[in-house]
Amino acid sequence: MVGIVSYGAYIPRYRIKVSDIARVWGKDGEHVSQGLRVKEKAVAAIDEDSCTIAVETAKQALGRADIDPRNIGAIFVGSESKPFAVNPSASTVAEAIGAVPNVTGADLEFACKAGTAGMQAVYGMVKSKMIKYGMAIGADTAQGKPNDALEFTAASGGAAFIIGDQNVIAELEDTCSFSTDTPDFWRRAHQEFPEHGGRFTAEPAYYKHVIGAAEMLREKMGFDYDDFDHVVFHQPNGKFPLRAAKKLKIPFEKLSAGYISPVVGNTYSGNVPLALSAVLDIAKPGEKILVVSYGSGAGSDAFSFKVTPNIKKVRKAPFVKDFIEDKVYIDYAIYAKFRKKIKSI
Repeated sequence: MVGIVSYGAYIPRYRIKVSDIARVWGKDGEHVSQGLRVKEKAVAAIDEDSCTIAVETAKQALGRADIDPRNIGAIFVGSESKPFAVNPSASTVAEAIGAVPNVTGADLEFACKAGTAGMQAVYGMVKSKMIKYGMAIGADTAQGKPNDALEFTAASGGAAFIIGDQNVIAELEDTCSFSTDTPDFWRRAHQEFPEHGGRFTAEPAYYKHVIGAAEMLREKMGFDYDDFDHVVFHQPNGKFPLRAAKKLKIPFEKLSAGYISPVVGNTYSGNVPLALSAVLDIAKPGEKILVVSYGSGAGSDAFSFKVTPNIKKVRKAPFVKDFIEDKVYIDYAIYAKFRKKIKSI
C-alpha cells in the first residue's frame, strides 16, 4: 500500500474582496463576484512568497505524523511563482526542514498542476523502493495583471503531501494523466504577468482535460462516479468545477468538502492540494476521493484515493478551515503593495 502518509496546508491570512478589486476598475463588483462565484481571495503578505509557503506546509506535514525529515528521500516543489528564476525552492525546503544532504530535490512547473505532478513522481519513487518517503508540494503566490480577469481570482497558498508505504492515511489506488498542446495560458521570459486565451480556456482547455482525465481513470479502473464520497476538481474559479461535475453527473454534495475557491481564490499549484487537504481534514476511514487537477498548456492528473483508519492519527490542527476563518481584510492599496504592483518610475 502506497499513498499519503501526512499532509500540511497554509493560506495567508490577508484577504481582498472581489468587489473591492472591481470597484477600483469601475466594474460592478456583485456582477463580477457572482459570475466567477468567488467572493474573496487570499493574498500573501509582503514578506511571503511561494517558498515560505512551501516551507510552512512541509513543516506541518512532518509534524502531523512525527516523521524524521532525514527519511524524506525526495522533495518536489510545484510552482509558477518561485522567487528565483534560477535557484531551486526544493533545496531551501530541504534545508529548512532538516532533510539534507541525502535528498533528491527539484522544482516543477506545469501551470496549476505542478503540485500533483510531484505527487505522481514521489509515488513512483516510493513504489519502486528508491526512497522511503517523498514530499510533493504545490505552492503559489499567483500573478494577475491589474484589471485583467485573472486579478479577481489569482491567490496565494499551498499544501504538502508526504507519500510513503507505512502508516498510509489515504491509499493511492491508481493515477493517470491527460495532456495535449493547448496553450490557453502563458508567460514569456521577462514578462511579469501571464496572458490567457479568454473563453478559449474553458471548453478546449479546462473541460476537455479535466473530464478527459477523469474518464481515462474511470476506464482504467472500471469505477462509477457514485463509488466516490468526495470529488476534487481544479478550481480556477467557483464556476468551472461545478460545470465539470454536472457534465459527469456528479452531485455538488461530493464536491462540497473541498470547494474552497469562493473564499480563497485560485492558488494555482496549491489549488487542488489545498482542496484535497480540506477533504482529508474531514474524511472518514473507508471513504474514497477522486482528485483531478488541471494545468494550462495543458494537462490534468487524476487520482483515486481510499482513506484508511490511520487518518485519525494525523488529524491535528491547524485545519484548512482554520486558515480560511483566520483572515484580515485589506484594501486595494495594501494589496497592490503586498503583491508589488506599485512600480517606481
